[in-house]
Amino acid sequence: MDINFKDSMFRGIYNGKQYHVADISAVLSRAWSAGIDRIIVTGGSLEESKEALAIAESDARLFCTVGVHPTRCKEFDDSGDPEKHFQALVSLAKEGVEKGKVVAIGECGLDYDRLHFCPAEIQKKYFEKQFELAWAMKLPMFLHMRAAAGDFCDILEQNNPRFCSGVAHSFTGSAEDRERLLSFSNLFIGVNGCSLKTAENLDVVKGIPVERMMIETDSPYCEIKNTHAGISYVKSLWPSKKKEKYDPDSTVKGRNEPCLVRQVLEVVAGCKGIVDIDQLSKTIYHNTCRVFFPHDLDSAADALLSGDHDTV
Repeated sequence: MDINFKDSMFRGIYNGKQYHVADISAVLSRAWSAGIDRIIVTGGSLEESKEALAIAESDARLFCTVGVHPTRCKEFDDSGDPEKHFQALVSLAKEGVEKGKVVAIGECGLDYDRLHFCPAEIQKKYFEKQFELAWAMKLPMFLHMRAAAGDFCDILEQNNPRFCSGVAHSFTGSAEDRERLLSFSNLFIGVNGCSLKTAENLDVVKGIPVERMMIETDSPYCEIKNTHAGISYVKSLWPSKKKEKYDPDSTVKGRNEPCLVRQVLEVVAGCKGIVDIDQLSKTIYHNTCRVFFPHDLDSAADALLSGDHDTV
């Protein structure tokens, strides 16, 4: 469902060193060939959200989010005028909605694994503030929750009247965390390679009802690795080469891509014991359209009847 196209890896830069040419067009070509209909480019700061909108405007099948990631929330205070910074987000979101490109507010939420980037109190303050943005825009939310289920769910509960719907993406929590999230009827749980690393992860994913699930890549991160518990369920493979031996017709080893969302689908089907993977795909696609593309849900549903589609 989502991708971080602003990441330098898609410009061929790894840890500050250039290994190959920028290759977003090749990555997109593989995605469309794999049957993906639409891609949501995520914003994690005001500047990143501007970049995400610019990227989304380059192709009719690309969309984006506007928001500030929990680890970047210091940017509100660092700007010197938090309210002015917030209003800049409002203006950008309005512009993107008018262009038909901004489909959610986010990525926002809480990340207590990386408090060295931003203290919990600042994260909580500006997570809550972004509900105001979502409500003003009448948009769903693209949410991030890492090692913070208690505070995350408390804030979501307090702001539920201003929360129309959304997804807690890249879910890696416990069975208890899963149940707390599922208690919000308008919240979906997003699964990617990071959600499928261990046998315990697979057990937790097993308990997410298909009707409340989305799948994603979160590329270039969160690929399914050979050491992951779910790898035995992966059937679809793409040729890959190391970044040092870059080939535009191959994926780059260690860099996730939108086309690989098919592997996430296969692992979810495998761990849940679902044989009809096409029906699983259709249900998850419908979930995604219901939240992010409600205006064309009927046409999307019609499209499902004529073939298989995935949204990353």
